[in-house]
Amino acid sequence: MKKILYILFMLPFAIFSQEQISGIVLEASEKKEQVPLFGANVYWLETSVGTTTDYNGNFTIPYNESYKKLVISYVGFKTDTLHIVKPEKVQVQLESKSDLDEVTVTSRKQATAKSYLNATNTFTVSSKELLKAACCNLSESFETNPSIDVNFADAVTGTRQIKMLGLTSPYLLIATENIPSIRGASQAFGLSFIPGTWVESIQITKGAGSVVNGYESIAGQINAELVKPSTDYKLFANLYGASNTRFELNTHFNTKVSEKWDTGIYLHGNTHNTKHDVNNDGFLDMPLYNQVNLMNRWQYTNLKKGFVSFINFKFLNDEKQTGEVDFDPNTDKGTTNAWGGEIDTKRYEVSSKIGYVNPEIPWQSVSVQAAFSRHTQDSYFGLNDYDITQNSLYSTIIYNSIIGDSRSKFKTGVSYTYDHYDEVVNTTDFGRNESDFGVFFEYAYDNLKNLNITAGIRVDTHNLLGTFVTPRVHARYTPWGKSALRASFGRGKRSASIFAENQSIFSTSRTINIVNTGGEIYGLDPEIAWNYGVSFLQGFNLFNRKADITLDYYRTDFENQVVVDYENPQEVNFYNLEGESYANSFQIEMNYNVFTNFDLRLAYKYYDVQTQYGSEKLEKPLVPKNRFFVNASYETPIKEGRMGRWKMDATFNWLGKQRFSSTEGNPSQYQLGAYSPTVATLNAQITKVFSPKFEVYLGGENITNVRQNNPILGADDPFGANFDTTFVYGPIYGSNYYAGLRFKIQ
Repeated sequence: MKKILYILFMLPFAIFSQEQISGIVLEASEKKEQVPLFGANVYWLETSVGTTTDYNGNFTIPYNESYKKLVISYVGFKTDTLHIVKPEKVQVQLESKSDLDEVTVTSRKQATAKSYLNATNTFTVSSKELLKAACCNLSESFETNPSIDVNFADAVTGTRQIKMLGLTSPYLLIATENIPSIRGASQAFGLSFIPGTWVESIQITKGAGSVVNGYESIAGQINAELVKPSTDYKLFANLYGASNTRFELNTHFNTKVSEKWDTGIYLHGNTHNTKHDVNNDGFLDMPLYNQVNLMNRWQYTNLKKGFVSFINFKFLNDEKQTGEVDFDPNTDKGTTNAWGGEIDTKRYEVSSKIGYVNPEIPWQSVSVQAAFSRHTQDSYFGLNDYDITQNSLYSTIIYNSIIGDSRSKFKTGVSYTYDHYDEVVNTTDFGRNESDFGVFFEYAYDNLKNLNITAGIRVDTHNLLGTFVTPRVHARYTPWGKSALRASFGRGKRSASIFAENQSIFSTSRTINIVNTGGEIYGLDPEIAWNYGVSFLQGFNLFNRKADITLDYYRTDFENQVVVDYENPQEVNFYNLEGESYANSFQIEMNYNVFTNFDLRLAYKYYDVQTQYGSEKLEKPLVPKNRFFVNASYETPIKEGRMGRWKMDATFNWLGKQRFSSTEGNPSQYQLGAYSPTVATLNAQITKVFSPKFEVYLGGENITNVRQNNPILGADDPFGANFDTTFVYGPIYGSNYYAGLRFKIQ
């Protein structure tokens, strides 16, 4: 065991032993399509030896001569039992039960996969879904997903902000391969630092999530799995160009170094150096920027001894210029000649993971993860200076095993996190150190039929937040065929990095006030919230085509929240919550395969998000109560003798009115109404696949050409008392069209 403690981890993988049975579990289909079943149970009858199938329906299970009957079961399908006489590869096709014809299952056929078996409300967004849009970085990869809201944080920096369950991204735990990555100093721009082509899949969990990943998650968790050097293309290139003069290049180079080692070099670059002012307000509609992003990734695989590991080295340099069209940083920085700003970010990361699965006892595994990052941002916004450097260390050890048999599993381990912040706002130093040591235990029970429960608890000792307990519970019950009823509750706690998370405040003339109540961070107390949720998924056939419908309801109640109060138009105030703050989220979503290769996704979402601002409880600003979403995608069937195929995708979003924070104290020319207009946008993309190696795509964003005409308040006097760039409720630039090509060699 000493070997595994000095190398650093990856997720546990199913490991082959010398005596083994391997195979694939498929859904029986009259059309002879191979649809893999993800999460099917495979076990030896009258033993505790079992496993589940992976995303491709594959499994491996130990074998000895005493094992005779192999049982394969999956909710909604008839259980099958195979008589095994020798170790060999098998293929199993499960038939639907009579009342469950054509159950919608998690499979590679689906761009977004929902499971009927997991206790958590988690769905997987595959690379196929990501290719439905340009998806140049992670912040742009949620445009075709109704559960995630994407909007601009302000009118000058071009920052895209995501929300889930009515709450902004700081209330989500955002991880890269289960290592928390978008936090602290990287909150504002971090999503744009992960290129879309690097992402293999995204797992989105609604609700508090697992205690294994930390205590900070409140509204949900987003985990991005990166492409693997052993399975990614040997050569991949993506070229992108847009009518707004944005250009991007992504290249992947992967090679096999030896029998056990694979490596890849991934390069991303983007640039935009043309000034646009479509609405003629004197300000750039989007910043000028240049980014270089480099990753070197190593993979070690030794299945016979039970090891899989990854080591990553990353470097990022990102430079942005914002402000008035006439702003020249060489002559105007720090003056009132013209309003402008620059945001220069450098980031270094080293991370590694190692997973060990006992080849003789495959349900026992140990994983070790560690990561170090240094994030430096030097920036100014008009006359406001903001600099932050964060050095972070993260490490965790996780042990997995069973209790009795494979129906009862557990994870336990320890974690340590250290963050050092050098943070300066104008001339005030807000530097601090945060360190946390945590222990966790998570138990999962699955009766292999219609019920599974995951219950976890962790205890953390934090130098500024004290010692505290984080409980979380998730349960799934199948009341009848093709259904999953889920419930969850959990507690989250976090220290708010108020300036890094709200950098748009610097692009205003507001006075910044912190109402110090003696807390350990900025004089404020930590944020604490409980999240409760129920979800129901039902699959069915509509006109003999597959369909499913999902209903979600989640509520987040804050025990304490750091309130960001914009209700005085000359100030922004930070203070601890005194009163009530909550977020209610209801969503109904339907997916329907209208005809072969044509899929339709419809969703409606309702938010009720309210917070106590001083003596008055108000709707959260710029959160639409109502949202309607439609996505349609079609692929032409592959026919012999025809070169290539076409893929078409369109997404329509309608946002209801959004409350503006009060502007009543401003002169009349700088006052806004109580609510914004509604917004409707349409995005579309068409892809021509010429061969497995080459494809081209053409698309349009905001084809309806919706624009917010006056996104900047006081644009005529940017150094005056009423200048404010935070009243953004819709697109600023208008329509944007793009084209690109992808080339790949397997």
